[in-house]
Amino acid sequence: MRRRSLLVMWMAWLGAVAGCRKTAPEEPSSEDAAGAARSRDDAGDGDGGRADVGGSTAVGEADAADDAEIEDAGPPIEAGRVRWCAKEMVNVAGRFCIDRFEESLIDEASGEGLSPHYPPEPNIAFRIFKRWEEQRLTVGPPSAHEMPLPLLPEIEQVETFRPKAVSVRGVLPQGYISGRVAGEACARAKKRLCTREEWTFACRGERQTKYPYGAEYKAGVCNVFRTSHPAQILHDNASTGHSDPRLGLVAAEDGPLLRTTGSTKACVSHWGKDGIYDMVGNVDEWIDDPDGTFVGGFFSRGTTNGCDSSVSTHPLLYWDYSTGFRCCR
Repeated sequence: MRRRSLLVMWMAWLGAVAGCRKTAPEEPSSEDAAGAARSRDDAGDGDGGRADVGGSTAVGEADAADDAEIEDAGPPIEAGRVRWCAKEMVNVAGRFCIDRFEESLIDEASGEGLSPHYPPEPNIAFRIFKRWEEQRLTVGPPSAHEMPLPLLPEIEQVETFRPKAVSVRGVLPQGYISGRVAGEACARAKKRLCTREEWTFACRGERQTKYPYGAEYKAGVCNVFRTSHPAQILHDNASTGHSDPRLGLVAAEDGPLLRTTGSTKACVSHWGKDGIYDMVGNVDEWIDDPDGTFVGGFFSRGTTNGCDSSVSTHPLLYWDYSTGFRCCR
């Protein structure tokens, strides 16, 4: 009898582990570091897509005032029951696991933290740092010239670092990341980008409401639709300079525009006794879409679409200060 019980427990454990594993999606093989932003789509998200070219790299820069409202995504297709998730993840109705907080990055080999203020790609981070060392002295009002650039870690000044996703409370989440690099960072953590259906289902919480906190929009509950824009404050122009590493450090009269993970206490999608933070607002989050889609809105995006907020006018190689991500398994 004891031998049989141990066998049943062993088989159950194998089933739980298998339920949490899914294959990471294939990413484009192009080595273009950032790519160019698509031109503004009159029927899309309203981004001012300006290409900021430095050297041979076109860096996508945009800001959105509106975003496309998508149809009700409905629940994801259930591929198997999940009984266990890693400690940094939330179990979503036994269907899949999702990271509790927006992602930060470390180097896969050394474990050293990467800066959330630079594109996490070899050569590109250092190039952006050098560019804005000069441009910060000429762009925007005199007060902006005095604001120094954030530190670029030594490991990001070399060609060998490989970003890996980590989900941690109380840190600034990664911005300046493309959909391609986001997918690779999740894969190095043995995770993957969420599908649209998974992301939307998780965002709506157990009650499946349009917003993490309920059915009706409430201003200020999540870090979205802020009245200030970091580029307007820093550059006197909201539509330019979106590769500036300082944009995630700008504060308005009501406090920092970008907030640390988990600090917006009421913006929680509840699942049982657990919760997922900041699925609406703070940074946009890339999802698994080969054509390129990020969801949820960022702090200055003028949207009240909640969990249905979606921007799909930029390719996977695009990035700017507001693009972040979250992993599933």
